[in-house]
Amino acid sequence: MRRLPYQLKEILVPVDGSDASLDAVALACALAKRNRGKVYAVYVIEVARSLPLDAHMGAEADKGERILEEAERVAKENDYELEGELLQARDAGHAIVDEAIERGVEAIIVGVEPHVAEGGYEWPTEGKPRPVAAEVPLGRVARYIVEHAPCEVWIIRRPFPAAS
Repeated sequence: MRRLPYQLKEILVPVDGSDASLDAVALACALAKRNRGKVYAVYVIEVARSLPLDAHMGAEADKGERILEEAERVAKENDYELEGELLQARDAGHAIVDEAIERGVEAIIVGVEPHVAEGGYEWPTEGKPRPVAAEVPLGRVARYIVEHAPCEVWIIRRPFPAAS
């Protein structure tokens, strides 16, 4: 029997402070709340290879804590509590997939902002603009997650900006 999306209990949400990642937090909370599940929000600091992995990352760690606090605020707005974690790794995508494996989550929900293809927008005679490229490009981290995660991966993409 197929599991329906609203039956997810363990969800991981990578956050970067973008509106899209906070939308992903809200969706994850709504889904997990229905089943008394858990939502884990992670912010990953990518540490340069020239530094030790456990290097003190001061400003970047402060930024990550602020972003995790914002994710917690979004969860509270949805009458839910999440568990936030700040990670340091060489590669964010790899760290997120490893965290998903370690926690045994059923899904990763990734919020992505729209990227404009090199050719810009194609403006149809009706409706909204769409990227010229046949596929919507994903960033490096989202692409790695999609290609390597052992669980479901949901992509939440924000709308393209309106035509001016």
